[in-house]
Parts: sequence; structure tokens; C-alpha cells
Amino acid sequence: MHHTSDISDISDVSDISNVSDTSNVSSGSNTASATGVVGRPVERREGRAKVTGGARYAAEHTPPGCAYAWPVPATVARGRVVRVDGTEAMAVTGALAVLTHENAERLNRADDAILDVLQNPRVPHRGWYVAVAVAETIEAARAMAEAVRVEYEEEPHDVVLTPDHPGLYRPEEANGGAAGGRERGDFDREYGAAPHAIDVTYTLTPLHNHPMEPHAATALWEGGHLIAYDSSQGSTTVRQTLAALFDLDEGQVTVVSEHVGGGFGSKGTPRPNVVLAALAARHTGRPVKLSLPRREMPAIVGHRAPTIQRLRLGARADGTLTALAHEAVTHTSTVKEFVEQAAVPARVMYASTASRTQHRVAALDVPSPSWMRAPGEAPGMYALECAMDELAVELGIDPVELRLRNEPETEPDTGKPFSSRHLTDCLREGARRFGWHERDPRPGVRRREGDLLLGTGVASATYPVIVAPSTASAEALPDGTFHVRVNATDIGTGARTVLAQVAAEQLGAPLEAVRIDIGSSDLPSASLAGGSSGTASWGWAVHKACRELRAAGGGIATVDTTSDVQAQEEYARHAFGAVFAEVQADTVTGWVRVRRMLGVFAAGRILNPRTARSQFLGGMTMGLGMALTEHSTLDPATGRFIEADLAGYHVPACADVPDIAVDWIHEDDRYLNPVGGKGIGEIGIVGTPAAIANAFHHATGLRCRDLPLTPDRTGLLG
Repeated sequence: MHHTSDISDISDVSDISNVSDTSNVSSGSNTASATGVVGRPVERREGRAKVTGGARYAAEHTPPGCAYAWPVPATVARGRVVRVDGTEAMAVTGALAVLTHENAERLNRADDAILDVLQNPRVPHRGWYVAVAVAETIEAARAMAEAVRVEYEEEPHDVVLTPDHPGLYRPEEANGGAAGGRERGDFDREYGAAPHAIDVTYTLTPLHNHPMEPHAATALWEGGHLIAYDSSQGSTTVRQTLAALFDLDEGQVTVVSEHVGGGFGSKGTPRPNVVLAALAARHTGRPVKLSLPRREMPAIVGHRAPTIQRLRLGARADGTLTALAHEAVTHTSTVKEFVEQAAVPARVMYASTASRTQHRVAALDVPSPSWMRAPGEAPGMYALECAMDELAVELGIDPVELRLRNEPETEPDTGKPFSSRHLTDCLREGARRFGWHERDPRPGVRRREGDLLLGTGVASATYPVIVAPSTASAEALPDGTFHVRVNATDIGTGARTVLAQVAAEQLGAPLEAVRIDIGSSDLPSASLAGGSSGTASWGWAVHKACRELRAAGGGIATVDTTSDVQAQEEYARHAFGAVFAEVQADTVTGWVRVRRMLGVFAAGRILNPRTARSQFLGGMTMGLGMALTEHSTLDPATGRFIEADLAGYHVPACADVPDIAVDWIHEDDRYLNPVGGKGIGEIGIVGTPAAIANAFHHATGLRCRDLPLTPDRTGLLG
């Protein structure tokens, strides 16, 4: 076990240099050697630039003559724009232009329809951009946007998701290409014959990404060449999209995303901000900067769709599952289909004689949902792991033991062998370190401190291993240093640092001798930072380029890993983990708080303990927010998200985050990729909400199936 902090003392979260190896669950060959570069807790390369203000983000590039844009959102939930009057707006001092669907440049049809902005009068949902104001200053642009007068022809709208909505249909695919529905064995027969069964439904409201840096872009045209500084998780994809929209060769577009202040999925695909900035820059002949107002982001940059999830579990008296059904209802927009794949994790987790996993979706007049940290897994595992806890209580079996008894030998729905699966080790070691077996298993009768009821809970976590083809180059320079180039994107995960470690190890060079260039589409193309796939994808390309360079003895090596990725053997590749939580429920105020959490993960080779721990902690903190503070509401009358800013949408603050400890299991998985990593950005969020919800039930005896656990939902106050 490689531990970064003790559960009872993690006050110093910045110093993890004294990591130790107390138990190798697998071979332990991933442990860094005394002179190894990979595996060391190396400090972030860009850290000093960020804390001193030297790192420049998309909105901090200000070319000479730069103008400013401010978007105009629709104020109806569905309809058509009849008339846009910019007369008053153009009277503002410094006004340059008002772009609408009537005077904006005609673009090619976008593959992603959310980018078809200012191309027609249709309003598919409230907040859809119907105009953009451009001025000499940001203040003037904002004043102009407020002065634009828009008339609409309104149409009836529907934004309310219900489990029996007449518009529900069964999609062929869910997000990520997963089958919309899948059945194994005869579920109805097995469930009907099960001696013990539960049938429960869990609901989740919409959730929002809200990265610290709002979506922003600065665009300029130099001759026929478009340059865009964009807050994006993948500038290669943005370049491809802009080239297609503006009918350009990709060589005529440069997109720079050197520093990105978070994304959590919302910046995984191009958003309207970069298209509007490019349109405005072409129209005015000036560089144009556009940063989305935070209150407009929920309607424009995607959200986690609400889900209504029904779980049915049938089991023998010993707890082994005979039947498992996970059926999820969610919404999509009329603009494009996006189906939150909440039922997919149930296809991976537990052995059962029969299973049914199905999605149903309704296309409503709502903003388009999209990726949010661990799409599918985060809401799906919340429901599945709470249902497993309910089954454990029903059977009188310890929740950890119930999970151990249902460990599959192969991936349940496909029969593929796992490349590695150490979930049982995560559960057992987590239970030992957390003091799990000291708990009184009876709900509502554990410890009490005055008005506070205390309880503990556990949940498993999983996330798929995703690797995408990438390219990279490595060059040996005359002064003995090396230059590695790859269009990776660092969204705060420490990608620069880890890729430099991979390069240095393969080159046999000191870390300081390796220069890494990332974050520009002019570099060798690479996949986006999404699906916890970055390090595995880019690292493979960097690893290969540096090996080839070293073998050649110098010069430049440029590689493409497409054939390598396609040649991977057929294995089920997943990361796993277990999260343990202790909560307190206040019987006077109704508020629920987390006292301590422990996450133990099996995520392949941990390349940098310092940055890895930060990612695990971040994911678990986001899961805490999902469980206790974050929720969103669509107003049926207006079609708008009510909690549209950080004053209404409550993300966890420092005071909300308790002691959190992170551990990991050493895995030597030969079927992954040359760097041996599984991806760690998202798995931290996956098990956390269920662990907290289960702990709340243990503390109070109350089962709340609707997050977050706020006083109005839990029933604690009667």
C-alpha cells in the first residue's frame, strides 16, 4: 500500500515527499527506483508561473487593437427571433457592431449543432445566443448587449423530466458509444424467483461544471489565418471544428490552449464562445475577446443531465446476486442527443445470474447536456452503490462483505478478462485503515455527540481505461537537452510535469534536461483531455518518441500511436476504488457534514504521487459537493436554470471539506500502455456520493434517495 497521508493526521496536504510502500498488493514493480524519474512526487512545472501571474489564460491575451464582445442570450424557452433592433446599442460610445442571424457570416453546418450560432432565427432553449455586441471596451460591449432589443414568436415549451414522460424513447447508444440497452440472462425469471429482492428509485437534479475560469476566447485573423486562444480541453479538436465551420484548411487555423483553469468536461468540445469570437473578429477586422458571463454558462456549456434511476436487485440469502436491473431516465435537448450513460457501470461491477441495463431519454426544450466529471459513472454508481447498501441492510450482511461476495471473475456483460482488478484489495485495505470493522452495523444506533448523529458508509468506484491515438516528437539538441512536443492540454492535472517525467525516464536524462511544449494545435496533434485518458494517450506517444530517439542516437523522432492503440488485446480495462466516509447529522438544524473520508484506488501505475493525490482529492471533493451541496433546478415557467451562479449553486468551500486521506494499490498491468497508467482524474468522484449517503443512513436510520442531503430532503427534521 502506497499511502500519502494517515487518516488521523493529514493537516499538511502539501508535503508528500515521504511516501512509503507498506504493502505491495501486486508485484510492486511500478515503484520508482532510487534514481527513477517516473514515480517521484515532482513539483508542477507551471506552478510558479500560476501563482505569480505569469501563466496566461485565454482571456489574458490582448493583441494590439483588441475589441471586446458580449453575447445576448434568448429570454424565451422556445420560439423564433422575429426582429433584432441594435439601434440603441450602436449609440453606445465605442460601439463597433451588433451581429445577429441576419448579418453574421454564413458558416458550414457544424457536426455539433450547439455551434450553429447566429445562423438562423430558431430559439431551441432559453439562453441560446441570438446576438453578440462588439465594442472598444468590455464595459461598452456589456452596455450594448443590454441595449439590444429582441422580439420573439414564442412557442409552448416543456422542460420537466418525469419517469412517465410521453416523449421518452430508448436510444440506440448512450454517451461514449455504449449500447443504450443490454440484457443478459432472463432477468424477469431470476428476479421473480429471488428469495430476497429490493426495488428502489434514486433521483438527481441537473449539475453544473462551473470551472474557476469561465469559457473564454480571443480570436484574430492574420490574412486568411485564424488564430484563437481558447479555454479548451483539446485545441486539436477546436482547430478541426473551426476549419470546417469557416471552410478553411486546418493549416490555416491555430488554436492555443496553453493554460486552462479547469473544465471538468465542459471544455471538452468547442463551445459557442470561440465561434462567436472568430465571427466577430472577421466581421470587424479586429482581434476580439469574449468571456462568457458565469450566470450564462449553465445554458451554454453543458450540464450533467438529471436522472431518475430504478434499481432492482435479487439475491440469495448469502447475498450473491441472481438479478440486477439498472434503468435510467434522463433528458436531452432538441439541439442534439446526449444520453447520460448512468446504467453502464452496472455492466462492469458485480457478478449476477441475469442483468438488465437500459436508458430512456426525452428530448426537451432544455440546454444541451454534456460531459461532466465521470459522466455516467458518477450518477450511476451513486444509485447502484446505495442499492447495494440497502440490500446489505436487508440481508444483515456487512456492506463490504456483500461487495466481496459478488466479485466477478470476468467482466459480467462481455465475459472479457480484466486486465487487472484490485477492487477487493481496495475494499479490504480501506476497511482496515478506516477502522470499518469497529462499527456497530445497526443503522441509527451508533454514536451520538449531543445533537449530532454519527455514521459511516462505504461505496465502490469504477472508471473505464480510455486510450486515444496521439502523435509526438522528440528532438536531441546540441547542448545535451531534449525538446518534446505534443499537443496535450494541462487543465490543472499536472500533464506537463508527468509527460516530462515519462520523457526523461525513456531518454535516460535528468528531468531538468527535458523541455515540454504543449497546448497549441501547431504541435503534433493529440487527443483531448477527457475521459481520464490524457496521460495514458499522450504518455504513450511521448514514451514511443523518446525510445525511438534514444535508439537512433539523436536527431528527431516523430511518432503516431494509432496502430499501437488499435493493436491492443481484448481485455476489460477499468480502474477501481473504494471510498469510506464518516458523517454527522445535526438533529437540530438538519445539516449533514462529512467528518472524514478515505479513498483507496487501483489505477495502474501512479506516475507522480504529488499530482495524483491532488487529482484524487479533487474528485472526492467534487463528489462531496454532489452529495451535500450541489443541485440545480429548471424553472418550468421560464425554462431557465434558477441556480445560475456560484451564489445559488453551492460548490464545496474549504470549510466544507474534512480530513480526506488517499491511498492506492500498486498495480502492474501489462495490458495497458507503456506508461502503465489507468487515468485518475474522474474515479475520485464516482464512489464518494454513495459512501456519504450510506453513512447518513447508518447515522440516522433514514434513507434519502434524492441528492443533495440538505435539510429539506433528508427527513431528519420530520
